[in-house]
Amino acid sequence: MVQKPIYLDNHATTQCDPRVVAAMLPYFSETFGNAASTSHRFGWEAQDAVDQAREQVAALINTDPRNVVFTSGATEASNLAIKGLIQPLLRKSGSPPPNIITNKAEHRATLDPIKKMQRTDAAVTILPVDESGRVTPEQVADVLCDETSLVSIMLANNEIGTINPIVEIAELCRSRNVPLHCDAVQALGRLPIDFEELGADLVSLSAHKVYGPKGIGALIVRRGNRRARPEPLLDGGGHENGLRSGTLPVPSIVGFGAACQIAGDVLQVESDNVSSLRDVLWSRLSSELDGLQVNGHPTEKLPGNLNVSFEGIDGDVLMNSLKEIAVSSGSACTSAEPEPSHVLRAIGRSDQLTRASLRFGIGRFNTPEEIDYAADYVVETVNRLRNST
Repeated sequence: MVQKPIYLDNHATTQCDPRVVAAMLPYFSETFGNAASTSHRFGWEAQDAVDQAREQVAALINTDPRNVVFTSGATEASNLAIKGLIQPLLRKSGSPPPNIITNKAEHRATLDPIKKMQRTDAAVTILPVDESGRVTPEQVADVLCDETSLVSIMLANNEIGTINPIVEIAELCRSRNVPLHCDAVQALGRLPIDFEELGADLVSLSAHKVYGPKGIGALIVRRGNRRARPEPLLDGGGHENGLRSGTLPVPSIVGFGAACQIAGDVLQVESDNVSSLRDVLWSRLSSELDGLQVNGHPTEKLPGNLNVSFEGIDGDVLMNSLKEIAVSSGSACTSAEPEPSHVLRAIGRSDQLTRASLRFGIGRFNTPEEIDYAADYVVETVNRLRNST
């Protein structure tokens, strides 16, 4: 029997894996020391736990653990990367304003700090994306200039799942000695990521998208590239190699590490499984309903992601009618705003299709029975709504 409501919004957040919870629990009340306390065993044990978690996060993306800077999440990580690099340049008198390159389909955690830098005199180039949501290296090459101080392009889109050619973009940036920031939040644990092969200098990560706890993330900072070392946003204590002051949340960090360890162990099998469930869901919807458009790249996209626009239907009514499944119409970070998805607008969808779109995020704990039920439920709901107009 299928338990309802069915959670199909794994791009917004994921259930904390019970194995992650079990790993975290001792660090709340048993091994509770401050990792910065270097004079006694309680602090040493906490620091050992942080060191192990740092190694687990680093191992999942093949990087040196010293590159891992723990933050409160990916939003802080992206703000640290963008503001931390650009604000010092804005303070330099007599220099031309730094230029930042990004694209229209980025997450708001990237676009908003970039726009804030623009309001404080940075020059900003926001590239269009193609109909699948991709940015090409050629687009970046066309707008790179001597003043370009940062390029920020996400690895995988949080709404439509499209994967960008980051390796090629990184090679281009490296040839011009321009730091590249990459939001890899949705890709972590879903796609193989090799930091060295990826080539980005700064990478934002978050635990709660990979079956870990909320409130913890990381900025991966490539060592040895002085142009890519951000200025800290917080002062006080000099934690995290001077880049992020604040007492380390040891239980959350342990949870992040455990989540990354599990993700690495199951990545290929889990990716194949959620891709298969995604394909079953799309096959059912497309064979039983007409007037559907899939949003995103047909092949270069996240496993488990399915973003569909429904013609001839009111989007608000559709969302309000789907009480037994948890899906979204766009990014969870912007769901409180009445405007249609900026990502779907960027790929050319009309306002009607943008508003009447559903993002299905299939994850680790979804079952074939849940997918069958969700398909039946969506088909029945869409047909009922179309017949009532």
